[in-house]
Amino acid sequence: MSKVNKHFETEAIRTQIETTPEKEHSTPMYLTSSFLFDDVEEMRATFANEIDRNTYSRFTNPNTSELIDKMCKLEKAEAGFATATGMSAIFTTFMTILSAGDHMLSVRSIFGSTHTIFSKFLPKYNISSDYVDLNDTSSWDAAVKPNSKLLYLETPTNPGIELIDLDFASAFCKKHDLILIVDNCFATPYIQRPIEFGADLVIHSATKYIDGQGRVMGGMVLGRKDLIADIFTFSRSTGPSLSPFNAWILSKSLETLAVRMDRHSENALKLAEYLEAHPQVEWVRYPFLPSHPQHEIAKKQMSTGGGMVSFGIKGGLEAGKTFLEGVEMCSLSANLGDTRTIVTHPASTTHAKLTDEEREATGITANLIRLSVGLEHIEDIQADLDIAFAKCK
Repeated sequence: MSKVNKHFETEAIRTQIETTPEKEHSTPMYLTSSFLFDDVEEMRATFANEIDRNTYSRFTNPNTSELIDKMCKLEKAEAGFATATGMSAIFTTFMTILSAGDHMLSVRSIFGSTHTIFSKFLPKYNISSDYVDLNDTSSWDAAVKPNSKLLYLETPTNPGIELIDLDFASAFCKKHDLILIVDNCFATPYIQRPIEFGADLVIHSATKYIDGQGRVMGGMVLGRKDLIADIFTFSRSTGPSLSPFNAWILSKSLETLAVRMDRHSENALKLAEYLEAHPQVEWVRYPFLPSHPQHEIAKKQMSTGGGMVSFGIKGGLEAGKTFLEGVEMCSLSANLGDTRTIVTHPASTTHAKLTDEEREATGITANLIRLSVGLEHIEDIQADLDIAFAKCK
């Protein structure tokens, strides 16, 4: 066994399952639905949980096992489970931990589909939720109820790029005996590791930066071994499984996560500085801009600012729509975390189904533009935004 003290990049590249007799250098794909047993006794012992081996790809598969092992090392988690999408990871986690009559807390600034789970689906199971104000943490204690079970956070938030102090959130949850769940999709484990700040579970939409090239979908839940064991039991029967092919892609993608996130962050900071000086921009939010309201929190819990920038364009809703129509190189897509820069206007697209009041409550103003800054040359990204701004005059 190597005695090398492995850094993040090395773990992401060198964590692999054992080689087969073929002695392949790169992990093969295990595109099989099921696995064979040597005899009846081995089969009996497997289903009695006396031995741990692959049985059926809805439960385990060598490709998903490698991805989980790698992500656990990168997030410093005890255990993990991989799902088909980020939203299936979120819903599976809630359905595993919460029971009828339970209550949960979250911040208002969250992804629109997650808000829909809170408002439309959890109430069907007699599970209630309340939002707390991330800008007024002194009010959080009053929101806790006797049946409160967990606190769910995004940091940075989507799409507002707001931050939550993970040290505070962890202390708050310990005080009230709550499970702390953090969506770490925007930051990735390369930039931020919530478990090191006291989070019990970390969730990823692996579709985003973990893949990084807009190819496959996937979700991850990582953290405490006891909670993951319950999530595995729930998922084994309900089937939100990640396909072996997607797991293989995601595991290979992790090999370049560090270098990609360095470039995403470098480009995003330069673009945020360009936007902050632009006469057609009212405000800019990027964690590593000194003007960000939670800049000190960013420096404490993030190594770089990541690849996401949001800004307010002068002219409101119509200006936002015109800006999107004006880009020529940048992509119009609901995705993020791609090699290609993606521009979205949440008020007229991803969050259009929310009421004006709901959008305002989550910090989604009519003029908010979200940029997922890609890996293109920064001068080309900036030139394309110049073209779009010119059409808004």
